[in-house]
This record gives sequence, C-alpha cells and structure tokens, in this order.
Amino acid sequence: MSPHHHALLLRLAPVLFVLLWSTGWVVARASAGHADPLTFLCLRFLLAGLVLAAMAALARASWPKGRKALHAMLSGVFTHAVYLGGVWWAISHGLPSVVSGLLAAIQPIATALFAPTLLGEKITPKQWCGIVLGFAGVTLVLEPKLFHVSVEQLNANMMLIGINAIGMISVTIGSFYQKRFIPSGDLRTVSVLQYIGALAFLLPLAFFLEPMQIQWTGTLVIVMVWSVLAISLGAIGLWLFLIREGEVSRAAALIYLIPPTVALEAYLLFDEILDPLQAVGMILTVLGVALTTLRSSAKA
Repeated sequence: MSPHHHALLLRLAPVLFVLLWSTGWVVARASAGHADPLTFLCLRFLLAGLVLAAMAALARASWPKGRKALHAMLSGVFTHAVYLGGVWWAISHGLPSVVSGLLAAIQPIATALFAPTLLGEKITPKQWCGIVLGFAGVTLVLEPKLFHVSVEQLNANMMLIGINAIGMISVTIGSFYQKRFIPSGDLRTVSVLQYIGALAFLLPLAFFLEPMQIQWTGTLVIVMVWSVLAISLGAIGLWLFLIREGEVSRAAALIYLIPPTVALEAYLLFDEILDPLQAVGMILTVLGVALTTLRSSAKA
C-alpha cells in the first residue's frame, strides 16, 4: 500500500468502521429466528476465513509461523469467539438490544482503565473527560428505550447480562492482546488464523449447547453475506488496522459512536422516533469521542 493510500485509509477507517459495525446488533436480531446463534457464528467464521485465505493466496501474502501463529489464534478466541458468542447468545435468548448497546460502553471505559498498565498508554485528563462525556451521551441516546426496560426484565435477564458483559470484557482483552503480541504481519493471514482459533473454540460449544439448526431463508442468506463481507472482513479488518496504527484507548472510544449511529439509521430507514434528548446525547457522544481520539496538531 502506498503512503498516500495508507494515509487515506487511516482517515476513512474510523467512519467506515462505525458505519459497518453499527449493523452488528441488527444482524444479530435478524438472524435469531432463522439460525442458532453459535452455529451461525461458526459458519460465519468459516466463510470469512475461506474468503480471506483465498485473498491471501492470490496476493501471495506471508503467513505468521510458530508462536506468532498461536498468538493470532488466541487473539481470535478473545476478539471473535467469546465476544461475539456472548453478545449473540444473550440477544438471541431475549436480552433487549438496548441493554446490550449500553453494555458495549464497558469497552472504552475498561480500555482506558487498563491501557496505562498493560500497554503504557497515557490517558490524559482531556481523554478522561471525553470518556465520561461519551458514556453520558450514549446513555441519553438509549434512554427512551431503557425507560421501557423494567426492573423485572433486568432481574430475569441477569444471566444474559453477565454473558454479554463477559463478551465485552473479552474483546477488550483481545484488543490489548492484539496490540501487544501481533504488532505486525499481513492482516489477511493474521485474520484467517484468528478465525481458525475462534472456530476451534466456538464449534464444540455450539455442538453441546445448541441443536445447530439453520433455516436457509432469503433473509438468512442476506444476513450471512452481509455478516461475512461487511462485518467480518470490513468492520473487523478496520478495527484491527486501527489498533495496529494507533493507541487501543483511542480506537475503543469509537465504540461510543455505535448506539447513536444505530439510532440515526433507525430514524432514517425505519421512521423510528428521534427525540430531542437523543439528539443532545448524540452531540455529547461525538464531543466525547472527539476529546478522546483527536490529537493536537503538534502530535499529529
């Protein structure tokens, strides 16, 4: 990749990542009535790995070997298997998407808390202000739907909330692991090994926990194609690129933009109501992410 194209991708990557990743919750909900969640993810990992392997073969990309290959596979367990498995399992078994969206805010906060110790990243007071502001904005964006989630529902879904939270903690660990142990290498071949690790971990769980049923409807085919190409190859590839090119804490702050983007997409595409409080929340979230991620011109 030429320096010009690299710089252009680095500028576009955050926007593209947010737009693509924001469809993940919609995809999880859309597939719930057509396939068992872990079984769906296993097939998604397999297809994404095959597509990336073909791309790597055509480009004659180099493959990680030895310990680097093991690091890539273990990273896939954290970043894909436990994270997506936890979130999809919880949503498919009845956890409201709005609660899952709020739990996603664990990642930027946890990343900021542990980044100084694990990676030596310095979190400035300005960044902490941005993290707090971003969380407040996300809460306001989700508030109208959170208001309709009763205490009884939360109590009934405590196990699902815990599973979802484990997933969010896992992707945080995976991000640190990726930055620490896989700082270089072709992202296509690294991603193939990640999907191999994720599939090896998740397939036995799917076998023991699910009937492994898939109903091949038109909806499921569309959802699967989008999940493989737009999310597994597109969004996750951009996420790995952002982690490699910058600080993990700055990349994690982009997760705050997912709930506002989902709310805006629902307003534009499905005529869902967008009230003034949500609009204020969107503004606060954008300001918070800006404070967390933007560098001064002197450091850029």
